[in-house]
Amino acid sequence: MDGTALRADLRAAVPDATAALVVTALIYAWLHARVASGASATTEVMPFLADAGTYWMYWLCQAFGWSGLLWAWITIVLGFVRSSARSRLLRIPTARIERWHRTTSLTTIGLMFAHAFMFFAELVRDNGDELAWPGRLTSAFTDVFVPGAYASGTGRVAILLGLLAFYLAIPLGLAYYLRRTTGGRMWRALHRFIVVVYVLSVWHTLLYGTNVWYDGSFRTLVWLLQLPIAALFLARLLAPARRGERLAYGAPAYAVRLAGRLAVAATAVVLLAVPATGRDGGRTPGGETAEPAVSPGTVWVGLAMLCATVALTAYRTRPSQATRRARSARSGEQA
Repeated sequence: MDGTALRADLRAAVPDATAALVVTALIYAWLHARVASGASATTEVMPFLADAGTYWMYWLCQAFGWSGLLWAWITIVLGFVRSSARSRLLRIPTARIERWHRTTSLTTIGLMFAHAFMFFAELVRDNGDELAWPGRLTSAFTDVFVPGAYASGTGRVAILLGLLAFYLAIPLGLAYYLRRTTGGRMWRALHRFIVVVYVLSVWHTLLYGTNVWYDGSFRTLVWLLQLPIAALFLARLLAPARRGERLAYGAPAYAVRLAGRLAVAATAVVLLAVPATGRDGGRTPGGETAEPAVSPGTVWVGLAMLCATVALTAYRTRPSQATRRARSARSGEQA
């Protein structure tokens, strides 16, 4: 672990994290205002949450979730800009963009943890009439932090997706600080899977974000915010910063890379079609809630496939024996 670089980025992330806390406080106040005005979709489904003073930890959990998703959006935008070919219109130094990307990534992981922790605290309080303290802590920890343990309703899938996003964000987001061990080629390859974390986070929000349960302008906005991500992803694939990743006709990986670009282009079309048609899976007020189209078993199969792909990628991009020997020799000389 490159502790020196990590400590430096943690110090640099203090202003960023402070801004995130301010945004979280503003979102928390906004959620309170929606409850007071009766505009909150959450209280339509769970009227008891209208007592915002008693359930303040739940609403703070919601606020951390939304600020976490916003910071995830910011950091992935910065990542795509950094890894794409340099634009003449962009006058910000590349090193500064990379530093912003790393600090916002650290802040995002912190916000994700705060989101989960406040839900844990709310469940501990909620179980106070039924269980003693050890049982309250154990039950809440199991429901919130053990993937697949939450056993009721939409949360069976939604909380599972959110937890997988959180647990995957830690190794994939912090892979940069292990690059001296893994080598630059491997950490870059592994870090690309961070896109999966963002997709899981958005999916978790659309399934379980109680403020966007119903079809409407707020839910549509969440969908529309994915358009810049899809566009930047496509730009990153078409014009990557590293020459070796560019689409070269006749190269061994040409078909795979071309298929990836076509898949991203098709995804952008879908992202346009979803809000345009209004068929985004949102609930209908007064109607019955449909079962999630994806089961926990399907999610676990997808996770297994992802882990296998990550392991294969790590194996294919591992440093050569010569590189490892040279690195060990340099370490010995420095010692």
